[in-house]
Formats: sequence, C-alpha cells, structure tokens
Amino acid sequence: MDFRIMGLESPLFSTLQQMMEVAEDPDKTVNAPSRTYVRDAKAMAATPADVKEYPNSYVFVIDMPGLKSGDIKVQVEEDNVLLICGERKREEEKEGAKYVRMERRVGKFMRKFVLPENANTDAISAVCQDGVLTVTVEKLPPPEPKKPKTIEVKIA
Repeated sequence: MDFRIMGLESPLFSTLQQMMEVAEDPDKTVNAPSRTYVRDAKAMAATPADVKEYPNSYVFVIDMPGLKSGDIKVQVEEDNVLLICGERKREEEKEGAKYVRMERRVGKFMRKFVLPENANTDAISAVCQDGVLTVTVEKLPPPEPKKPKTIEVKIA
C-alpha cells in the first residue's frame, strides 16, 4: 500500500510503509544489522568522550564513575584503532530494597578511535582517577627532513 497516493507523506507514514515492505519481502532482512552490531552501536553512543590534542600527545577523557580498573579494558586493534570498553554491572540488591527509579546506565560500554599516523601505539598510558579515565597516546617525533644525497660523478 503506497501512502503517498493518498496524500500522506509524513515521516511516520513513510516509516510505516517501509515496515510493511520489509514484512512483505523477507529477503530485505538479509542486510539488516546483526544484534552484535546494534549492541555495540548503542554502547558507543552511550559512552561520551573528550579528545584533546597537545603538541606531544593525544588525550582521551571518558567518565567512568564507580568502575574499578578490572572493569575497564584499553587496547589497540589493527595497529591504529584505540578501543576502550568494559561493562558496568548493576549493584546487587539488598533484601527488602526495591528500585523506585533507575536512571544510571548499566551494561556494556565501548568507544573506538582511529589513531592518526603519528600516534605512538607503544607509548600509551591509561589512568582512572576520581571516576575519570584518561588515556594518553604519545605522538611520534616528526620525521627529519631528508638531506639531499650527493652522487659522486666519475670521469671515465
């Protein structure tokens, strides 16, 4: 059913039409994102970060309230992707207590950053202090300009 024929062109109706088309054609779900992809995308969207560049380093700052160092993993993938991930677990409920409101986020968190070419992946440090994770990636020194190569001319 095409809602545009009836003069209904709102975003709501176009979304409804897309949903109906997917239901009619099961082959369209082949390109649907996997559950892992959706979970990781939500984890990345829910993990805000600040990135600063200094003359000698890049600094990534992420709020991690209430987490221990064992709950946070910082690693480098594929030689140039900085991955910061972990999981925030719900505290165990004490007997007789029930939640009236639950607003603090629990579950997986993750951020990936593609590091620039001048990032020294061998010189990365991570410190979590007062609930703030600070990951520092040192920069490689700039390459020295190449000196002209003098070639001796031989006389035959």
